Amino acid sequence: VGSKVTFFQPEDEVVGILPLDSEESGLCEVVLVHEHYLVRKPEKVCWAEAAGTLRDGLRAYTALHYLSQVSPGKTVLVLDGASPLGTIAIQLAQHRGAKVLCTAHSLEDKQLLERLRPPLARVMDVSHGKRDVAESCLEETGGLGVHIVLDAGVKLYSAEDESTSKSQLLPHKHDIITLLGVGGHWITTERNLQLDPPDSHSLFLKGATVSFLNDEIWNLSNVQQGKYLYILLCAQHTLLFHFRPQLDEPIPLYEAKVSMEIVQKNQARKRQVIQF
Repeated sequence: VGSKVTFFQPEDEVVGILPLDSEESGLCEVVLVHEHYLVRKPEKVCWAEAAGTLRDGLRAYTALHYLSQVSPGKTVLVLDGASPLGTIAIQLAQHRGAKVLCTAHSLEDKQLLERLRPPLARVMDVSHGKRDVAESCLEETGGLGVHIVLDAGVKLYSAEDESTSKSQLLPHKHDIITLLGVGGHWITTERNLQLDPPDSHSLFLKGATVSFLNDEIWNLSNVQQGKYLYILLCAQHTLLFHFRPQLDEPIPLYEAKVSMEIVQKNQARKRQVIQF
């Protein structure tokens, strides 16, 4: 550490996320990073879990705490619940006392989600395309709709315009608007979301909000740095006591290229952690 560093001492175990303007990759034996981007790693959290859950923890906290204020008694729908982000979001919502519903993209995902404790209110298997998510959510909530929706992408057009198999598993934006309750929050990871006037009118009548989940925003304004570090600390300590992350076995450095290609093709269902 440098002479002006005040947060840490040599040999401290720290974790962090490299900012957008970092000139170095995280896959380095030595990384130069400002102390304001780091927090202490709890002793009982292993390095693989810390590396594999930090960003998903940041995203889940941002979505459920800062964008939607999850609280006891609220109903949360997590789409693609068996994804790395989905599993963390489910556990965080349950930890805050919310009732959680989710979708599963395969039978294996459904079985995984049904093993979570405490149990989920409902797991909807959409792998065969027969499940009406909106109808199921309205049935579960007595027709009132859910308070918070965290999506994993949405269909923007009709089914015949969708080409990839993954897109067939995603709900249509109209379904999400339908199942959203009055005063609800729709948190989307769809960066190209297009809302037509009828969509906006439906959201207006419900007094609902749409928020875009971009975890990089915390580093774009220095005034948010305290909140950012607080979230990282919360993610680490909640991981220590409550979270059960979905991680693959650590991958040796010489397989990093292959692992990166799998991630870029969206073929990885668990977080990939490179072990030096």
